[in-house]
Amino acid sequence: MSALRAILERGRAERVFSAAAWSVGTADEVLDRGWLGTRAWDDGAPEVDVSALWDLASVTKPIVGLAVMALVDRGLLTLADTVAEHLPRYAATDKAHLTVGQLLSHTSGLPGQVPMYRDHPTRESLLTALGTLPLTGPPGTRVAYSSQGFMLLGLIAEAASRQPLDALVADAVTGPLSMADTGFAPDAAGRARAVATERCPWRGRTVAGEVHDENAVVLGGVCGHAGLFAPLDDMERLGRSLAGGAREVLRPGTYALMTAPHTDGLGLRRCLAWQGLDPVGSPVGTAFGPASYGHTGFTGTSVWVDPGAGLYAVLLTNRVHPTRQGDGIGAVRRTFHDTAHPEYAAHAGRAQAAGHAGRARAAGHAGDAQ
Repeated sequence: MSALRAILERGRAERVFSAAAWSVGTADEVLDRGWLGTRAWDDGAPEVDVSALWDLASVTKPIVGLAVMALVDRGLLTLADTVAEHLPRYAATDKAHLTVGQLLSHTSGLPGQVPMYRDHPTRESLLTALGTLPLTGPPGTRVAYSSQGFMLLGLIAEAASRQPLDALVADAVTGPLSMADTGFAPDAAGRARAVATERCPWRGRTVAGEVHDENAVVLGGVCGHAGLFAPLDDMERLGRSLAGGAREVLRPGTYALMTAPHTDGLGLRRCLAWQGLDPVGSPVGTAFGPASYGHTGFTGTSVWVDPGAGLYAVLLTNRVHPTRQGDGIGAVRRTFHDTAHPEYAAHAGRAQAAGHAGRARAAGHAGDAQ
């Protein structure tokens, strides 16, 4: 039993979640992976396997962010573009001059985690209400995590690409990475593979294969802040790509821009659509390097990358099952990452150095051939 499996077995024994899956590795190889538990706590619930679908929750944000940055690469967006340039319905609101860069870095001033579904039960009414939300402060002056900002970002991406968001994400991210089983709004076969999330008071049932986030439900399950489902294999492909610089998705300069800190001095470290590593209070502990980045999801998911070590770590759980009230995932997540990094970073660094040497030799031979 690996140390990581033991940590997650303890988490299940303490009923932090009914199931977990994980993968740690480099751009070139997987160093540790596995899955455990059952899709729900119900008697007779099937055991999870590699095909299980996990509600990624806010890990949707950086995947949508990758699609947005791909549009930047294509010249269809810039970070200075404003909401009003792409979404005329908000031109007469105080959201008009918010920029793509501010939305990506959570510095727009839009509030987050607002339960808009309670008063706005239709997509149209919720989108209209987005324009009336009071800003929490002047744009660009502080970090305020905002799902609402990513709702707007998803709409901007659709307008700029002239594609529905699910088609854009498939075209720009999941297709190039061969993440064939990742997507929004799973069909009946996908729902049958999904790990259960909350016994939802609003819906009056246990949710499985339908997005957990209630605002996303009202928006139809396809939106910028939540809604993606994925199996372990696909998240592993994402992690390996990111550890290698995401070259299948972004130009090197765009990847560097996206994963660099953009909010130092504003209280929290944010990249573009990614969390940076805060020196105090990081959700993944203290072992990952200062240039590392990643994202967590409310359902108990995360992906984290240390470019300096060439290491990625994916953790998938259903910590909101059967209720969101527990807080045990925080300790499990920190222990998982604090254990994974020292255990595998040295190996990852050697693999990364070998990869750099191999690419340098290949470049030299290519130069000789020219």
